[in-house]
Amino acid sequence: MRVITFFIVGLTVHVVFFLSIFDIYFTSPLVHGMTPQSTQMNPPASRLVLVVADGLRADSLFTLLPNGSSRTPYLRRVIEENGTWGVSHTRVPTESRPGHVALIAGFYEDVSAVAKGWKENPVEFDSVFNESRHTWCWGSPDILPMFAKGASGDHVYTHTYPAVEEDFASTDASRLDSWVFTQVKSLFESAKSNSTLKASLLMDKNIFFLHLLGIDTNGHAHRPMSEEYLNNIGLVDKGIAELVPVMEEFFGHDGRTAYVFTSDHGMTNWGSHGAGHPSETLTPLVVWGAGVNVAQRVTEPQSYEDHFLQEWKLEHIRRVDVNQADIAPLMASLVGVPIPVNSVGVLPILYLNNSGQFKAESMYTNAIQVLEQFKIKMMQKKETTLSFFFTPFQQLTESKQAEITHKARILIQLEKYNEAISLCQSLISLSLEGLLYYHTYDRFFLGCSVVLGFVGWTSYVILVILKTHASLNRHPHFSKQRSSRTVAKLCMCVAVMITAFLLIQRSPVTYYIYCLLPVPVWFVVYKESGALKDLFRSIPSLPLWKCLGYFVLVTFGIELLVVSFFNRAVLTVGLGVLSLWPILTGLFTKAKFRSLSWFLGCLCLSAFPLMPVVGREPNLHLVSGGGLLTLFTSASFFWSSRQRTPLQFRDGRQFFAQMLLVAVCACVPTFTHSSLQQKRGLPLLNQIISWSTLGSSILVPLLSSSRLFHRLLSIFLSLTSTYLLLSTGSEALFPPVLSWLMFAWINIEQEALLAQGVSGRLELSTIDFSANIDISKIRQLKLDDIRRSYFFVFFIITAFFGTGNIASINSFDPASVYCFLTVFNPFIMGGLMMWKVIIPFIIVMCTFESIQVATQLSSRSLFLIVLVISDVMALHFFFMVQDYGSWLDIGTSISHYVIVMSMTIFLMLLSVVTHILTSKRLTLCASPKMHFP
Repeated sequence: MRVITFFIVGLTVHVVFFLSIFDIYFTSPLVHGMTPQSTQMNPPASRLVLVVADGLRADSLFTLLPNGSSRTPYLRRVIEENGTWGVSHTRVPTESRPGHVALIAGFYEDVSAVAKGWKENPVEFDSVFNESRHTWCWGSPDILPMFAKGASGDHVYTHTYPAVEEDFASTDASRLDSWVFTQVKSLFESAKSNSTLKASLLMDKNIFFLHLLGIDTNGHAHRPMSEEYLNNIGLVDKGIAELVPVMEEFFGHDGRTAYVFTSDHGMTNWGSHGAGHPSETLTPLVVWGAGVNVAQRVTEPQSYEDHFLQEWKLEHIRRVDVNQADIAPLMASLVGVPIPVNSVGVLPILYLNNSGQFKAESMYTNAIQVLEQFKIKMMQKKETTLSFFFTPFQQLTESKQAEITHKARILIQLEKYNEAISLCQSLISLSLEGLLYYHTYDRFFLGCSVVLGFVGWTSYVILVILKTHASLNRHPHFSKQRSSRTVAKLCMCVAVMITAFLLIQRSPVTYYIYCLLPVPVWFVVYKESGALKDLFRSIPSLPLWKCLGYFVLVTFGIELLVVSFFNRAVLTVGLGVLSLWPILTGLFTKAKFRSLSWFLGCLCLSAFPLMPVVGREPNLHLVSGGGLLTLFTSASFFWSSRQRTPLQFRDGRQFFAQMLLVAVCACVPTFTHSSLQQKRGLPLLNQIISWSTLGSSILVPLLSSSRLFHRLLSIFLSLTSTYLLLSTGSEALFPPVLSWLMFAWINIEQEALLAQGVSGRLELSTIDFSANIDISKIRQLKLDDIRRSYFFVFFIITAFFGTGNIASINSFDPASVYCFLTVFNPFIMGGLMMWKVIIPFIIVMCTFESIQVATQLSSRSLFLIVLVISDVMALHFFFMVQDYGSWLDIGTSISHYVIVMSMTIFLMLLSVVTHILTSKRLTLCASPKMHFP
């Protein structure tokens, strides 16, 4: 197979394996076709006010001030006298869109929504707003439109401020919340002179939704412990205290208004959210008004394992915790609208202040609504599965459903309301278990197909390595062609049978890909299996003990890398072991200075995995220090390479300009953050410098000399300039330390090559990336090349986890992108953070490209070994997913599998980029080609 064909096929296979995990574990749980369910009894409220304080932590609301007073006196009085309170437990990802979907639609968002930035509706869903008579919404343009778009009819009215107002550099983000309160008051004021609007407002089943983004914005910009964040909470409390009397007066104090105050997610101490820390998942819930229980005094200790009740001085008031999705059926019951058909929430009965019959009927409605989803899901799976293969959910068969619903109905008629409520809660629990059962029905089948294809692909790559890049005793295989035809026919028959099976079951298109892919993969494995016979014939001439030693070491090394995904400190241990490599192999005695440079580089780099992943306060002095270290490192290598290879004036001028840019970029974050702290906004000049540096970071190296060290130095300076702009602390020191170690690796590999006695070894000072390769000098793979490939994978993992960058994608500090923009934009901000993660990758990739050239190997040979190592790691995580029972453990292993597969795909793509970066050169004007002396 030609290199380009192999690259395209390999990339396609890995993309399929990458996407498979989403098809297996992250398909949308929603089903359609259910009948909306509502309680026939009169609801206690005619209207409901939902106030969501975006980014508000539970402790920030409930904790008292040191003097014993509350920063939210109105809500505190509600908690202690007029309403019911508790903690709403959110789920990962703790982002604004999934949180609001759980609150208003009653189900937990699937991962498909992330592709649209949590803004648009990847799937249609029902919501409390959709079921209402009218809904008026005020707040962020990122949240409100999705509920208006998903609603049937035109009864959801949204009022949003411009998106540019969501500025982290704003002088006062609390003005966003003030705008909302002002607009709501204006609505009721204008209704006094607008009879049509007044008539609409006075109807029943109306909902008013206030989305308050100021707290979240201030938390990102200033941290949750800041004066801005805490003062914004006080402003929200004051706004509610002023709004409630306005609404009560408008509706004539009829006592028919219910109020729900909560949050979509919390926030960490360092101003981020998205992960599962308690500060992110614990949000406040305060409910009062029509149909809601007033505060219940308790004397006995409440059964909560945390110590929040004592900390918040609320141990004497009954606390009622809920899951976030439970709020949707609560709102539906209070205002008398059907529960959203996709809701998986369970009605929290303790919040209701109504008759036992109303509570039992409401819970029965909730149970039937969830059961309807189970029935549709079961029917869909039954229709797409052959009857003799279908295995129903035994705990909730059709007869069992009828028995439970009939018994619940009888208990309500007999006025045994508590028993009926308990039975309905059991039915909901069984229905949710059944929904999960049918949702994951094909998971094992698809998992086996993917594993079969994955193992086949990895086997094929190993056989390609043995066939084309290893020095084995070759023998012709004359009978192979005839048997290959027979196997090809057999494979065609298997493919037809699989296709027919999937057609009968009306399976999705992606199922065909996952199930059919192993067929051609294993066919080519069979075709290349002659390499195994060559390997067996070559065994007598191979150093078996050395081979076994390498196998054991690489196996142990791969396990080390797998463990590093769970504990980053393992990378520190690994770097400590790698630092001893020259000593253990005897290279230290032959190249003391290079070995010492390697040793110190490994030890310095080993400190980074021990640093905090998240929660670091910005330290811009370290960013400036990273710039100085970059300048020192580049100056050292610039001087060293100049001694060995004279530099032309043009290239010297470019290096000087790049070093000057590094110095500027080291200062820009300091000036930017200083301007933001003084609330003067993002300076335009800083923004121009930042975007210009980012845009030129790939092009500038192409203008430099293509000599090995000159080109690498230009790449390092160009990428580090951008990295400094995206840094807020110690991570700014990472690229120069990594680059120092990479330069040391290139040098010491030359000594290792010399120790192996490789003839015709190239001097590093003479290597030109753009020079034509002498094919006659390309050598076959040796055992030591496995070690080189492993080193590369190890450094890639270290580059990824060395500064905790994995946390900065989902739970990153927005301050990292303040040099570029301060207005919230998930795609641009996410893209910038992704580029920050990729920069160390490119540095390692360019180093690996240099080592392949310097050690006289084809660009394909070493990379095939890298593919095998990364694929084995991915398979390891895939098997771990199958073994785990809890969703938390499964989610962790899935994320690790996704990371490894993403890295493999990125490496394949970056191999092309790095080849261009290292070997190509742009000329700004037509001039004779200049040669090095």
